[in-house]
Amino acid sequence: MKENGLLLRLRDFMENSDGWGHEHGQVVHRKLLRALEGTPGRSIVRISLDGVRRTDASFPRESVVELARRYRGQKGFCLIDAADDDLLDNWDAAASKRDQPLIYWKGNKHRVLGPRPGRGNEGVFEFLMNRESTTASEAAGALKLGLTNASSKLKHLLDKGFVLRHEEIAPSGGVEYVYYRIR
Repeated sequence: MKENGLLLRLRDFMENSDGWGHEHGQVVHRKLLRALEGTPGRSIVRISLDGVRRTDASFPRESVVELARRYRGQKGFCLIDAADDDLLDNWDAAASKRDQPLIYWKGNKHRVLGPRPGRGNEGVFEFLMNRESTTASEAAGALKLGLTNASSKLKHLLDKGFVLRHEEIAPSGGVEYVYYRIR
């Protein structure tokens, strides 16, 4: 999925290094939307917070989180390069308000912002976060789950916006779903 990724530096879409208020968020939302529409075929959108000094919760809610919710299941949005945890706390509140998870990556470590996977889906989610992709049969084997159970858990994570999925041709010639982490 890395070849389908797009990196956007949020600060390049902002008037200054502070993202404040829903109106400013809506202006940045429109700019980001235009940038996304100009790059079809990109499945993963990495939003760099480099240069963003601070935001309130309404700015990310109206800009990035709303885009992630709009494109749920089609594109995955993740964050990188946050200046500090205080900044991420406001993004967490924004993602929670819209019921849209965002994954923040710092090196190989991730943090879920907004709603978390349910307790029953945490194992499958963490399994996938530690690799680039998986199928239901791979997850079932690794986690000692039934195939139907693993498939249901992955589908639930997809529907809630935690992962992406693409159809591929299985070795048997049929269709197989491959689930991808958003990174």
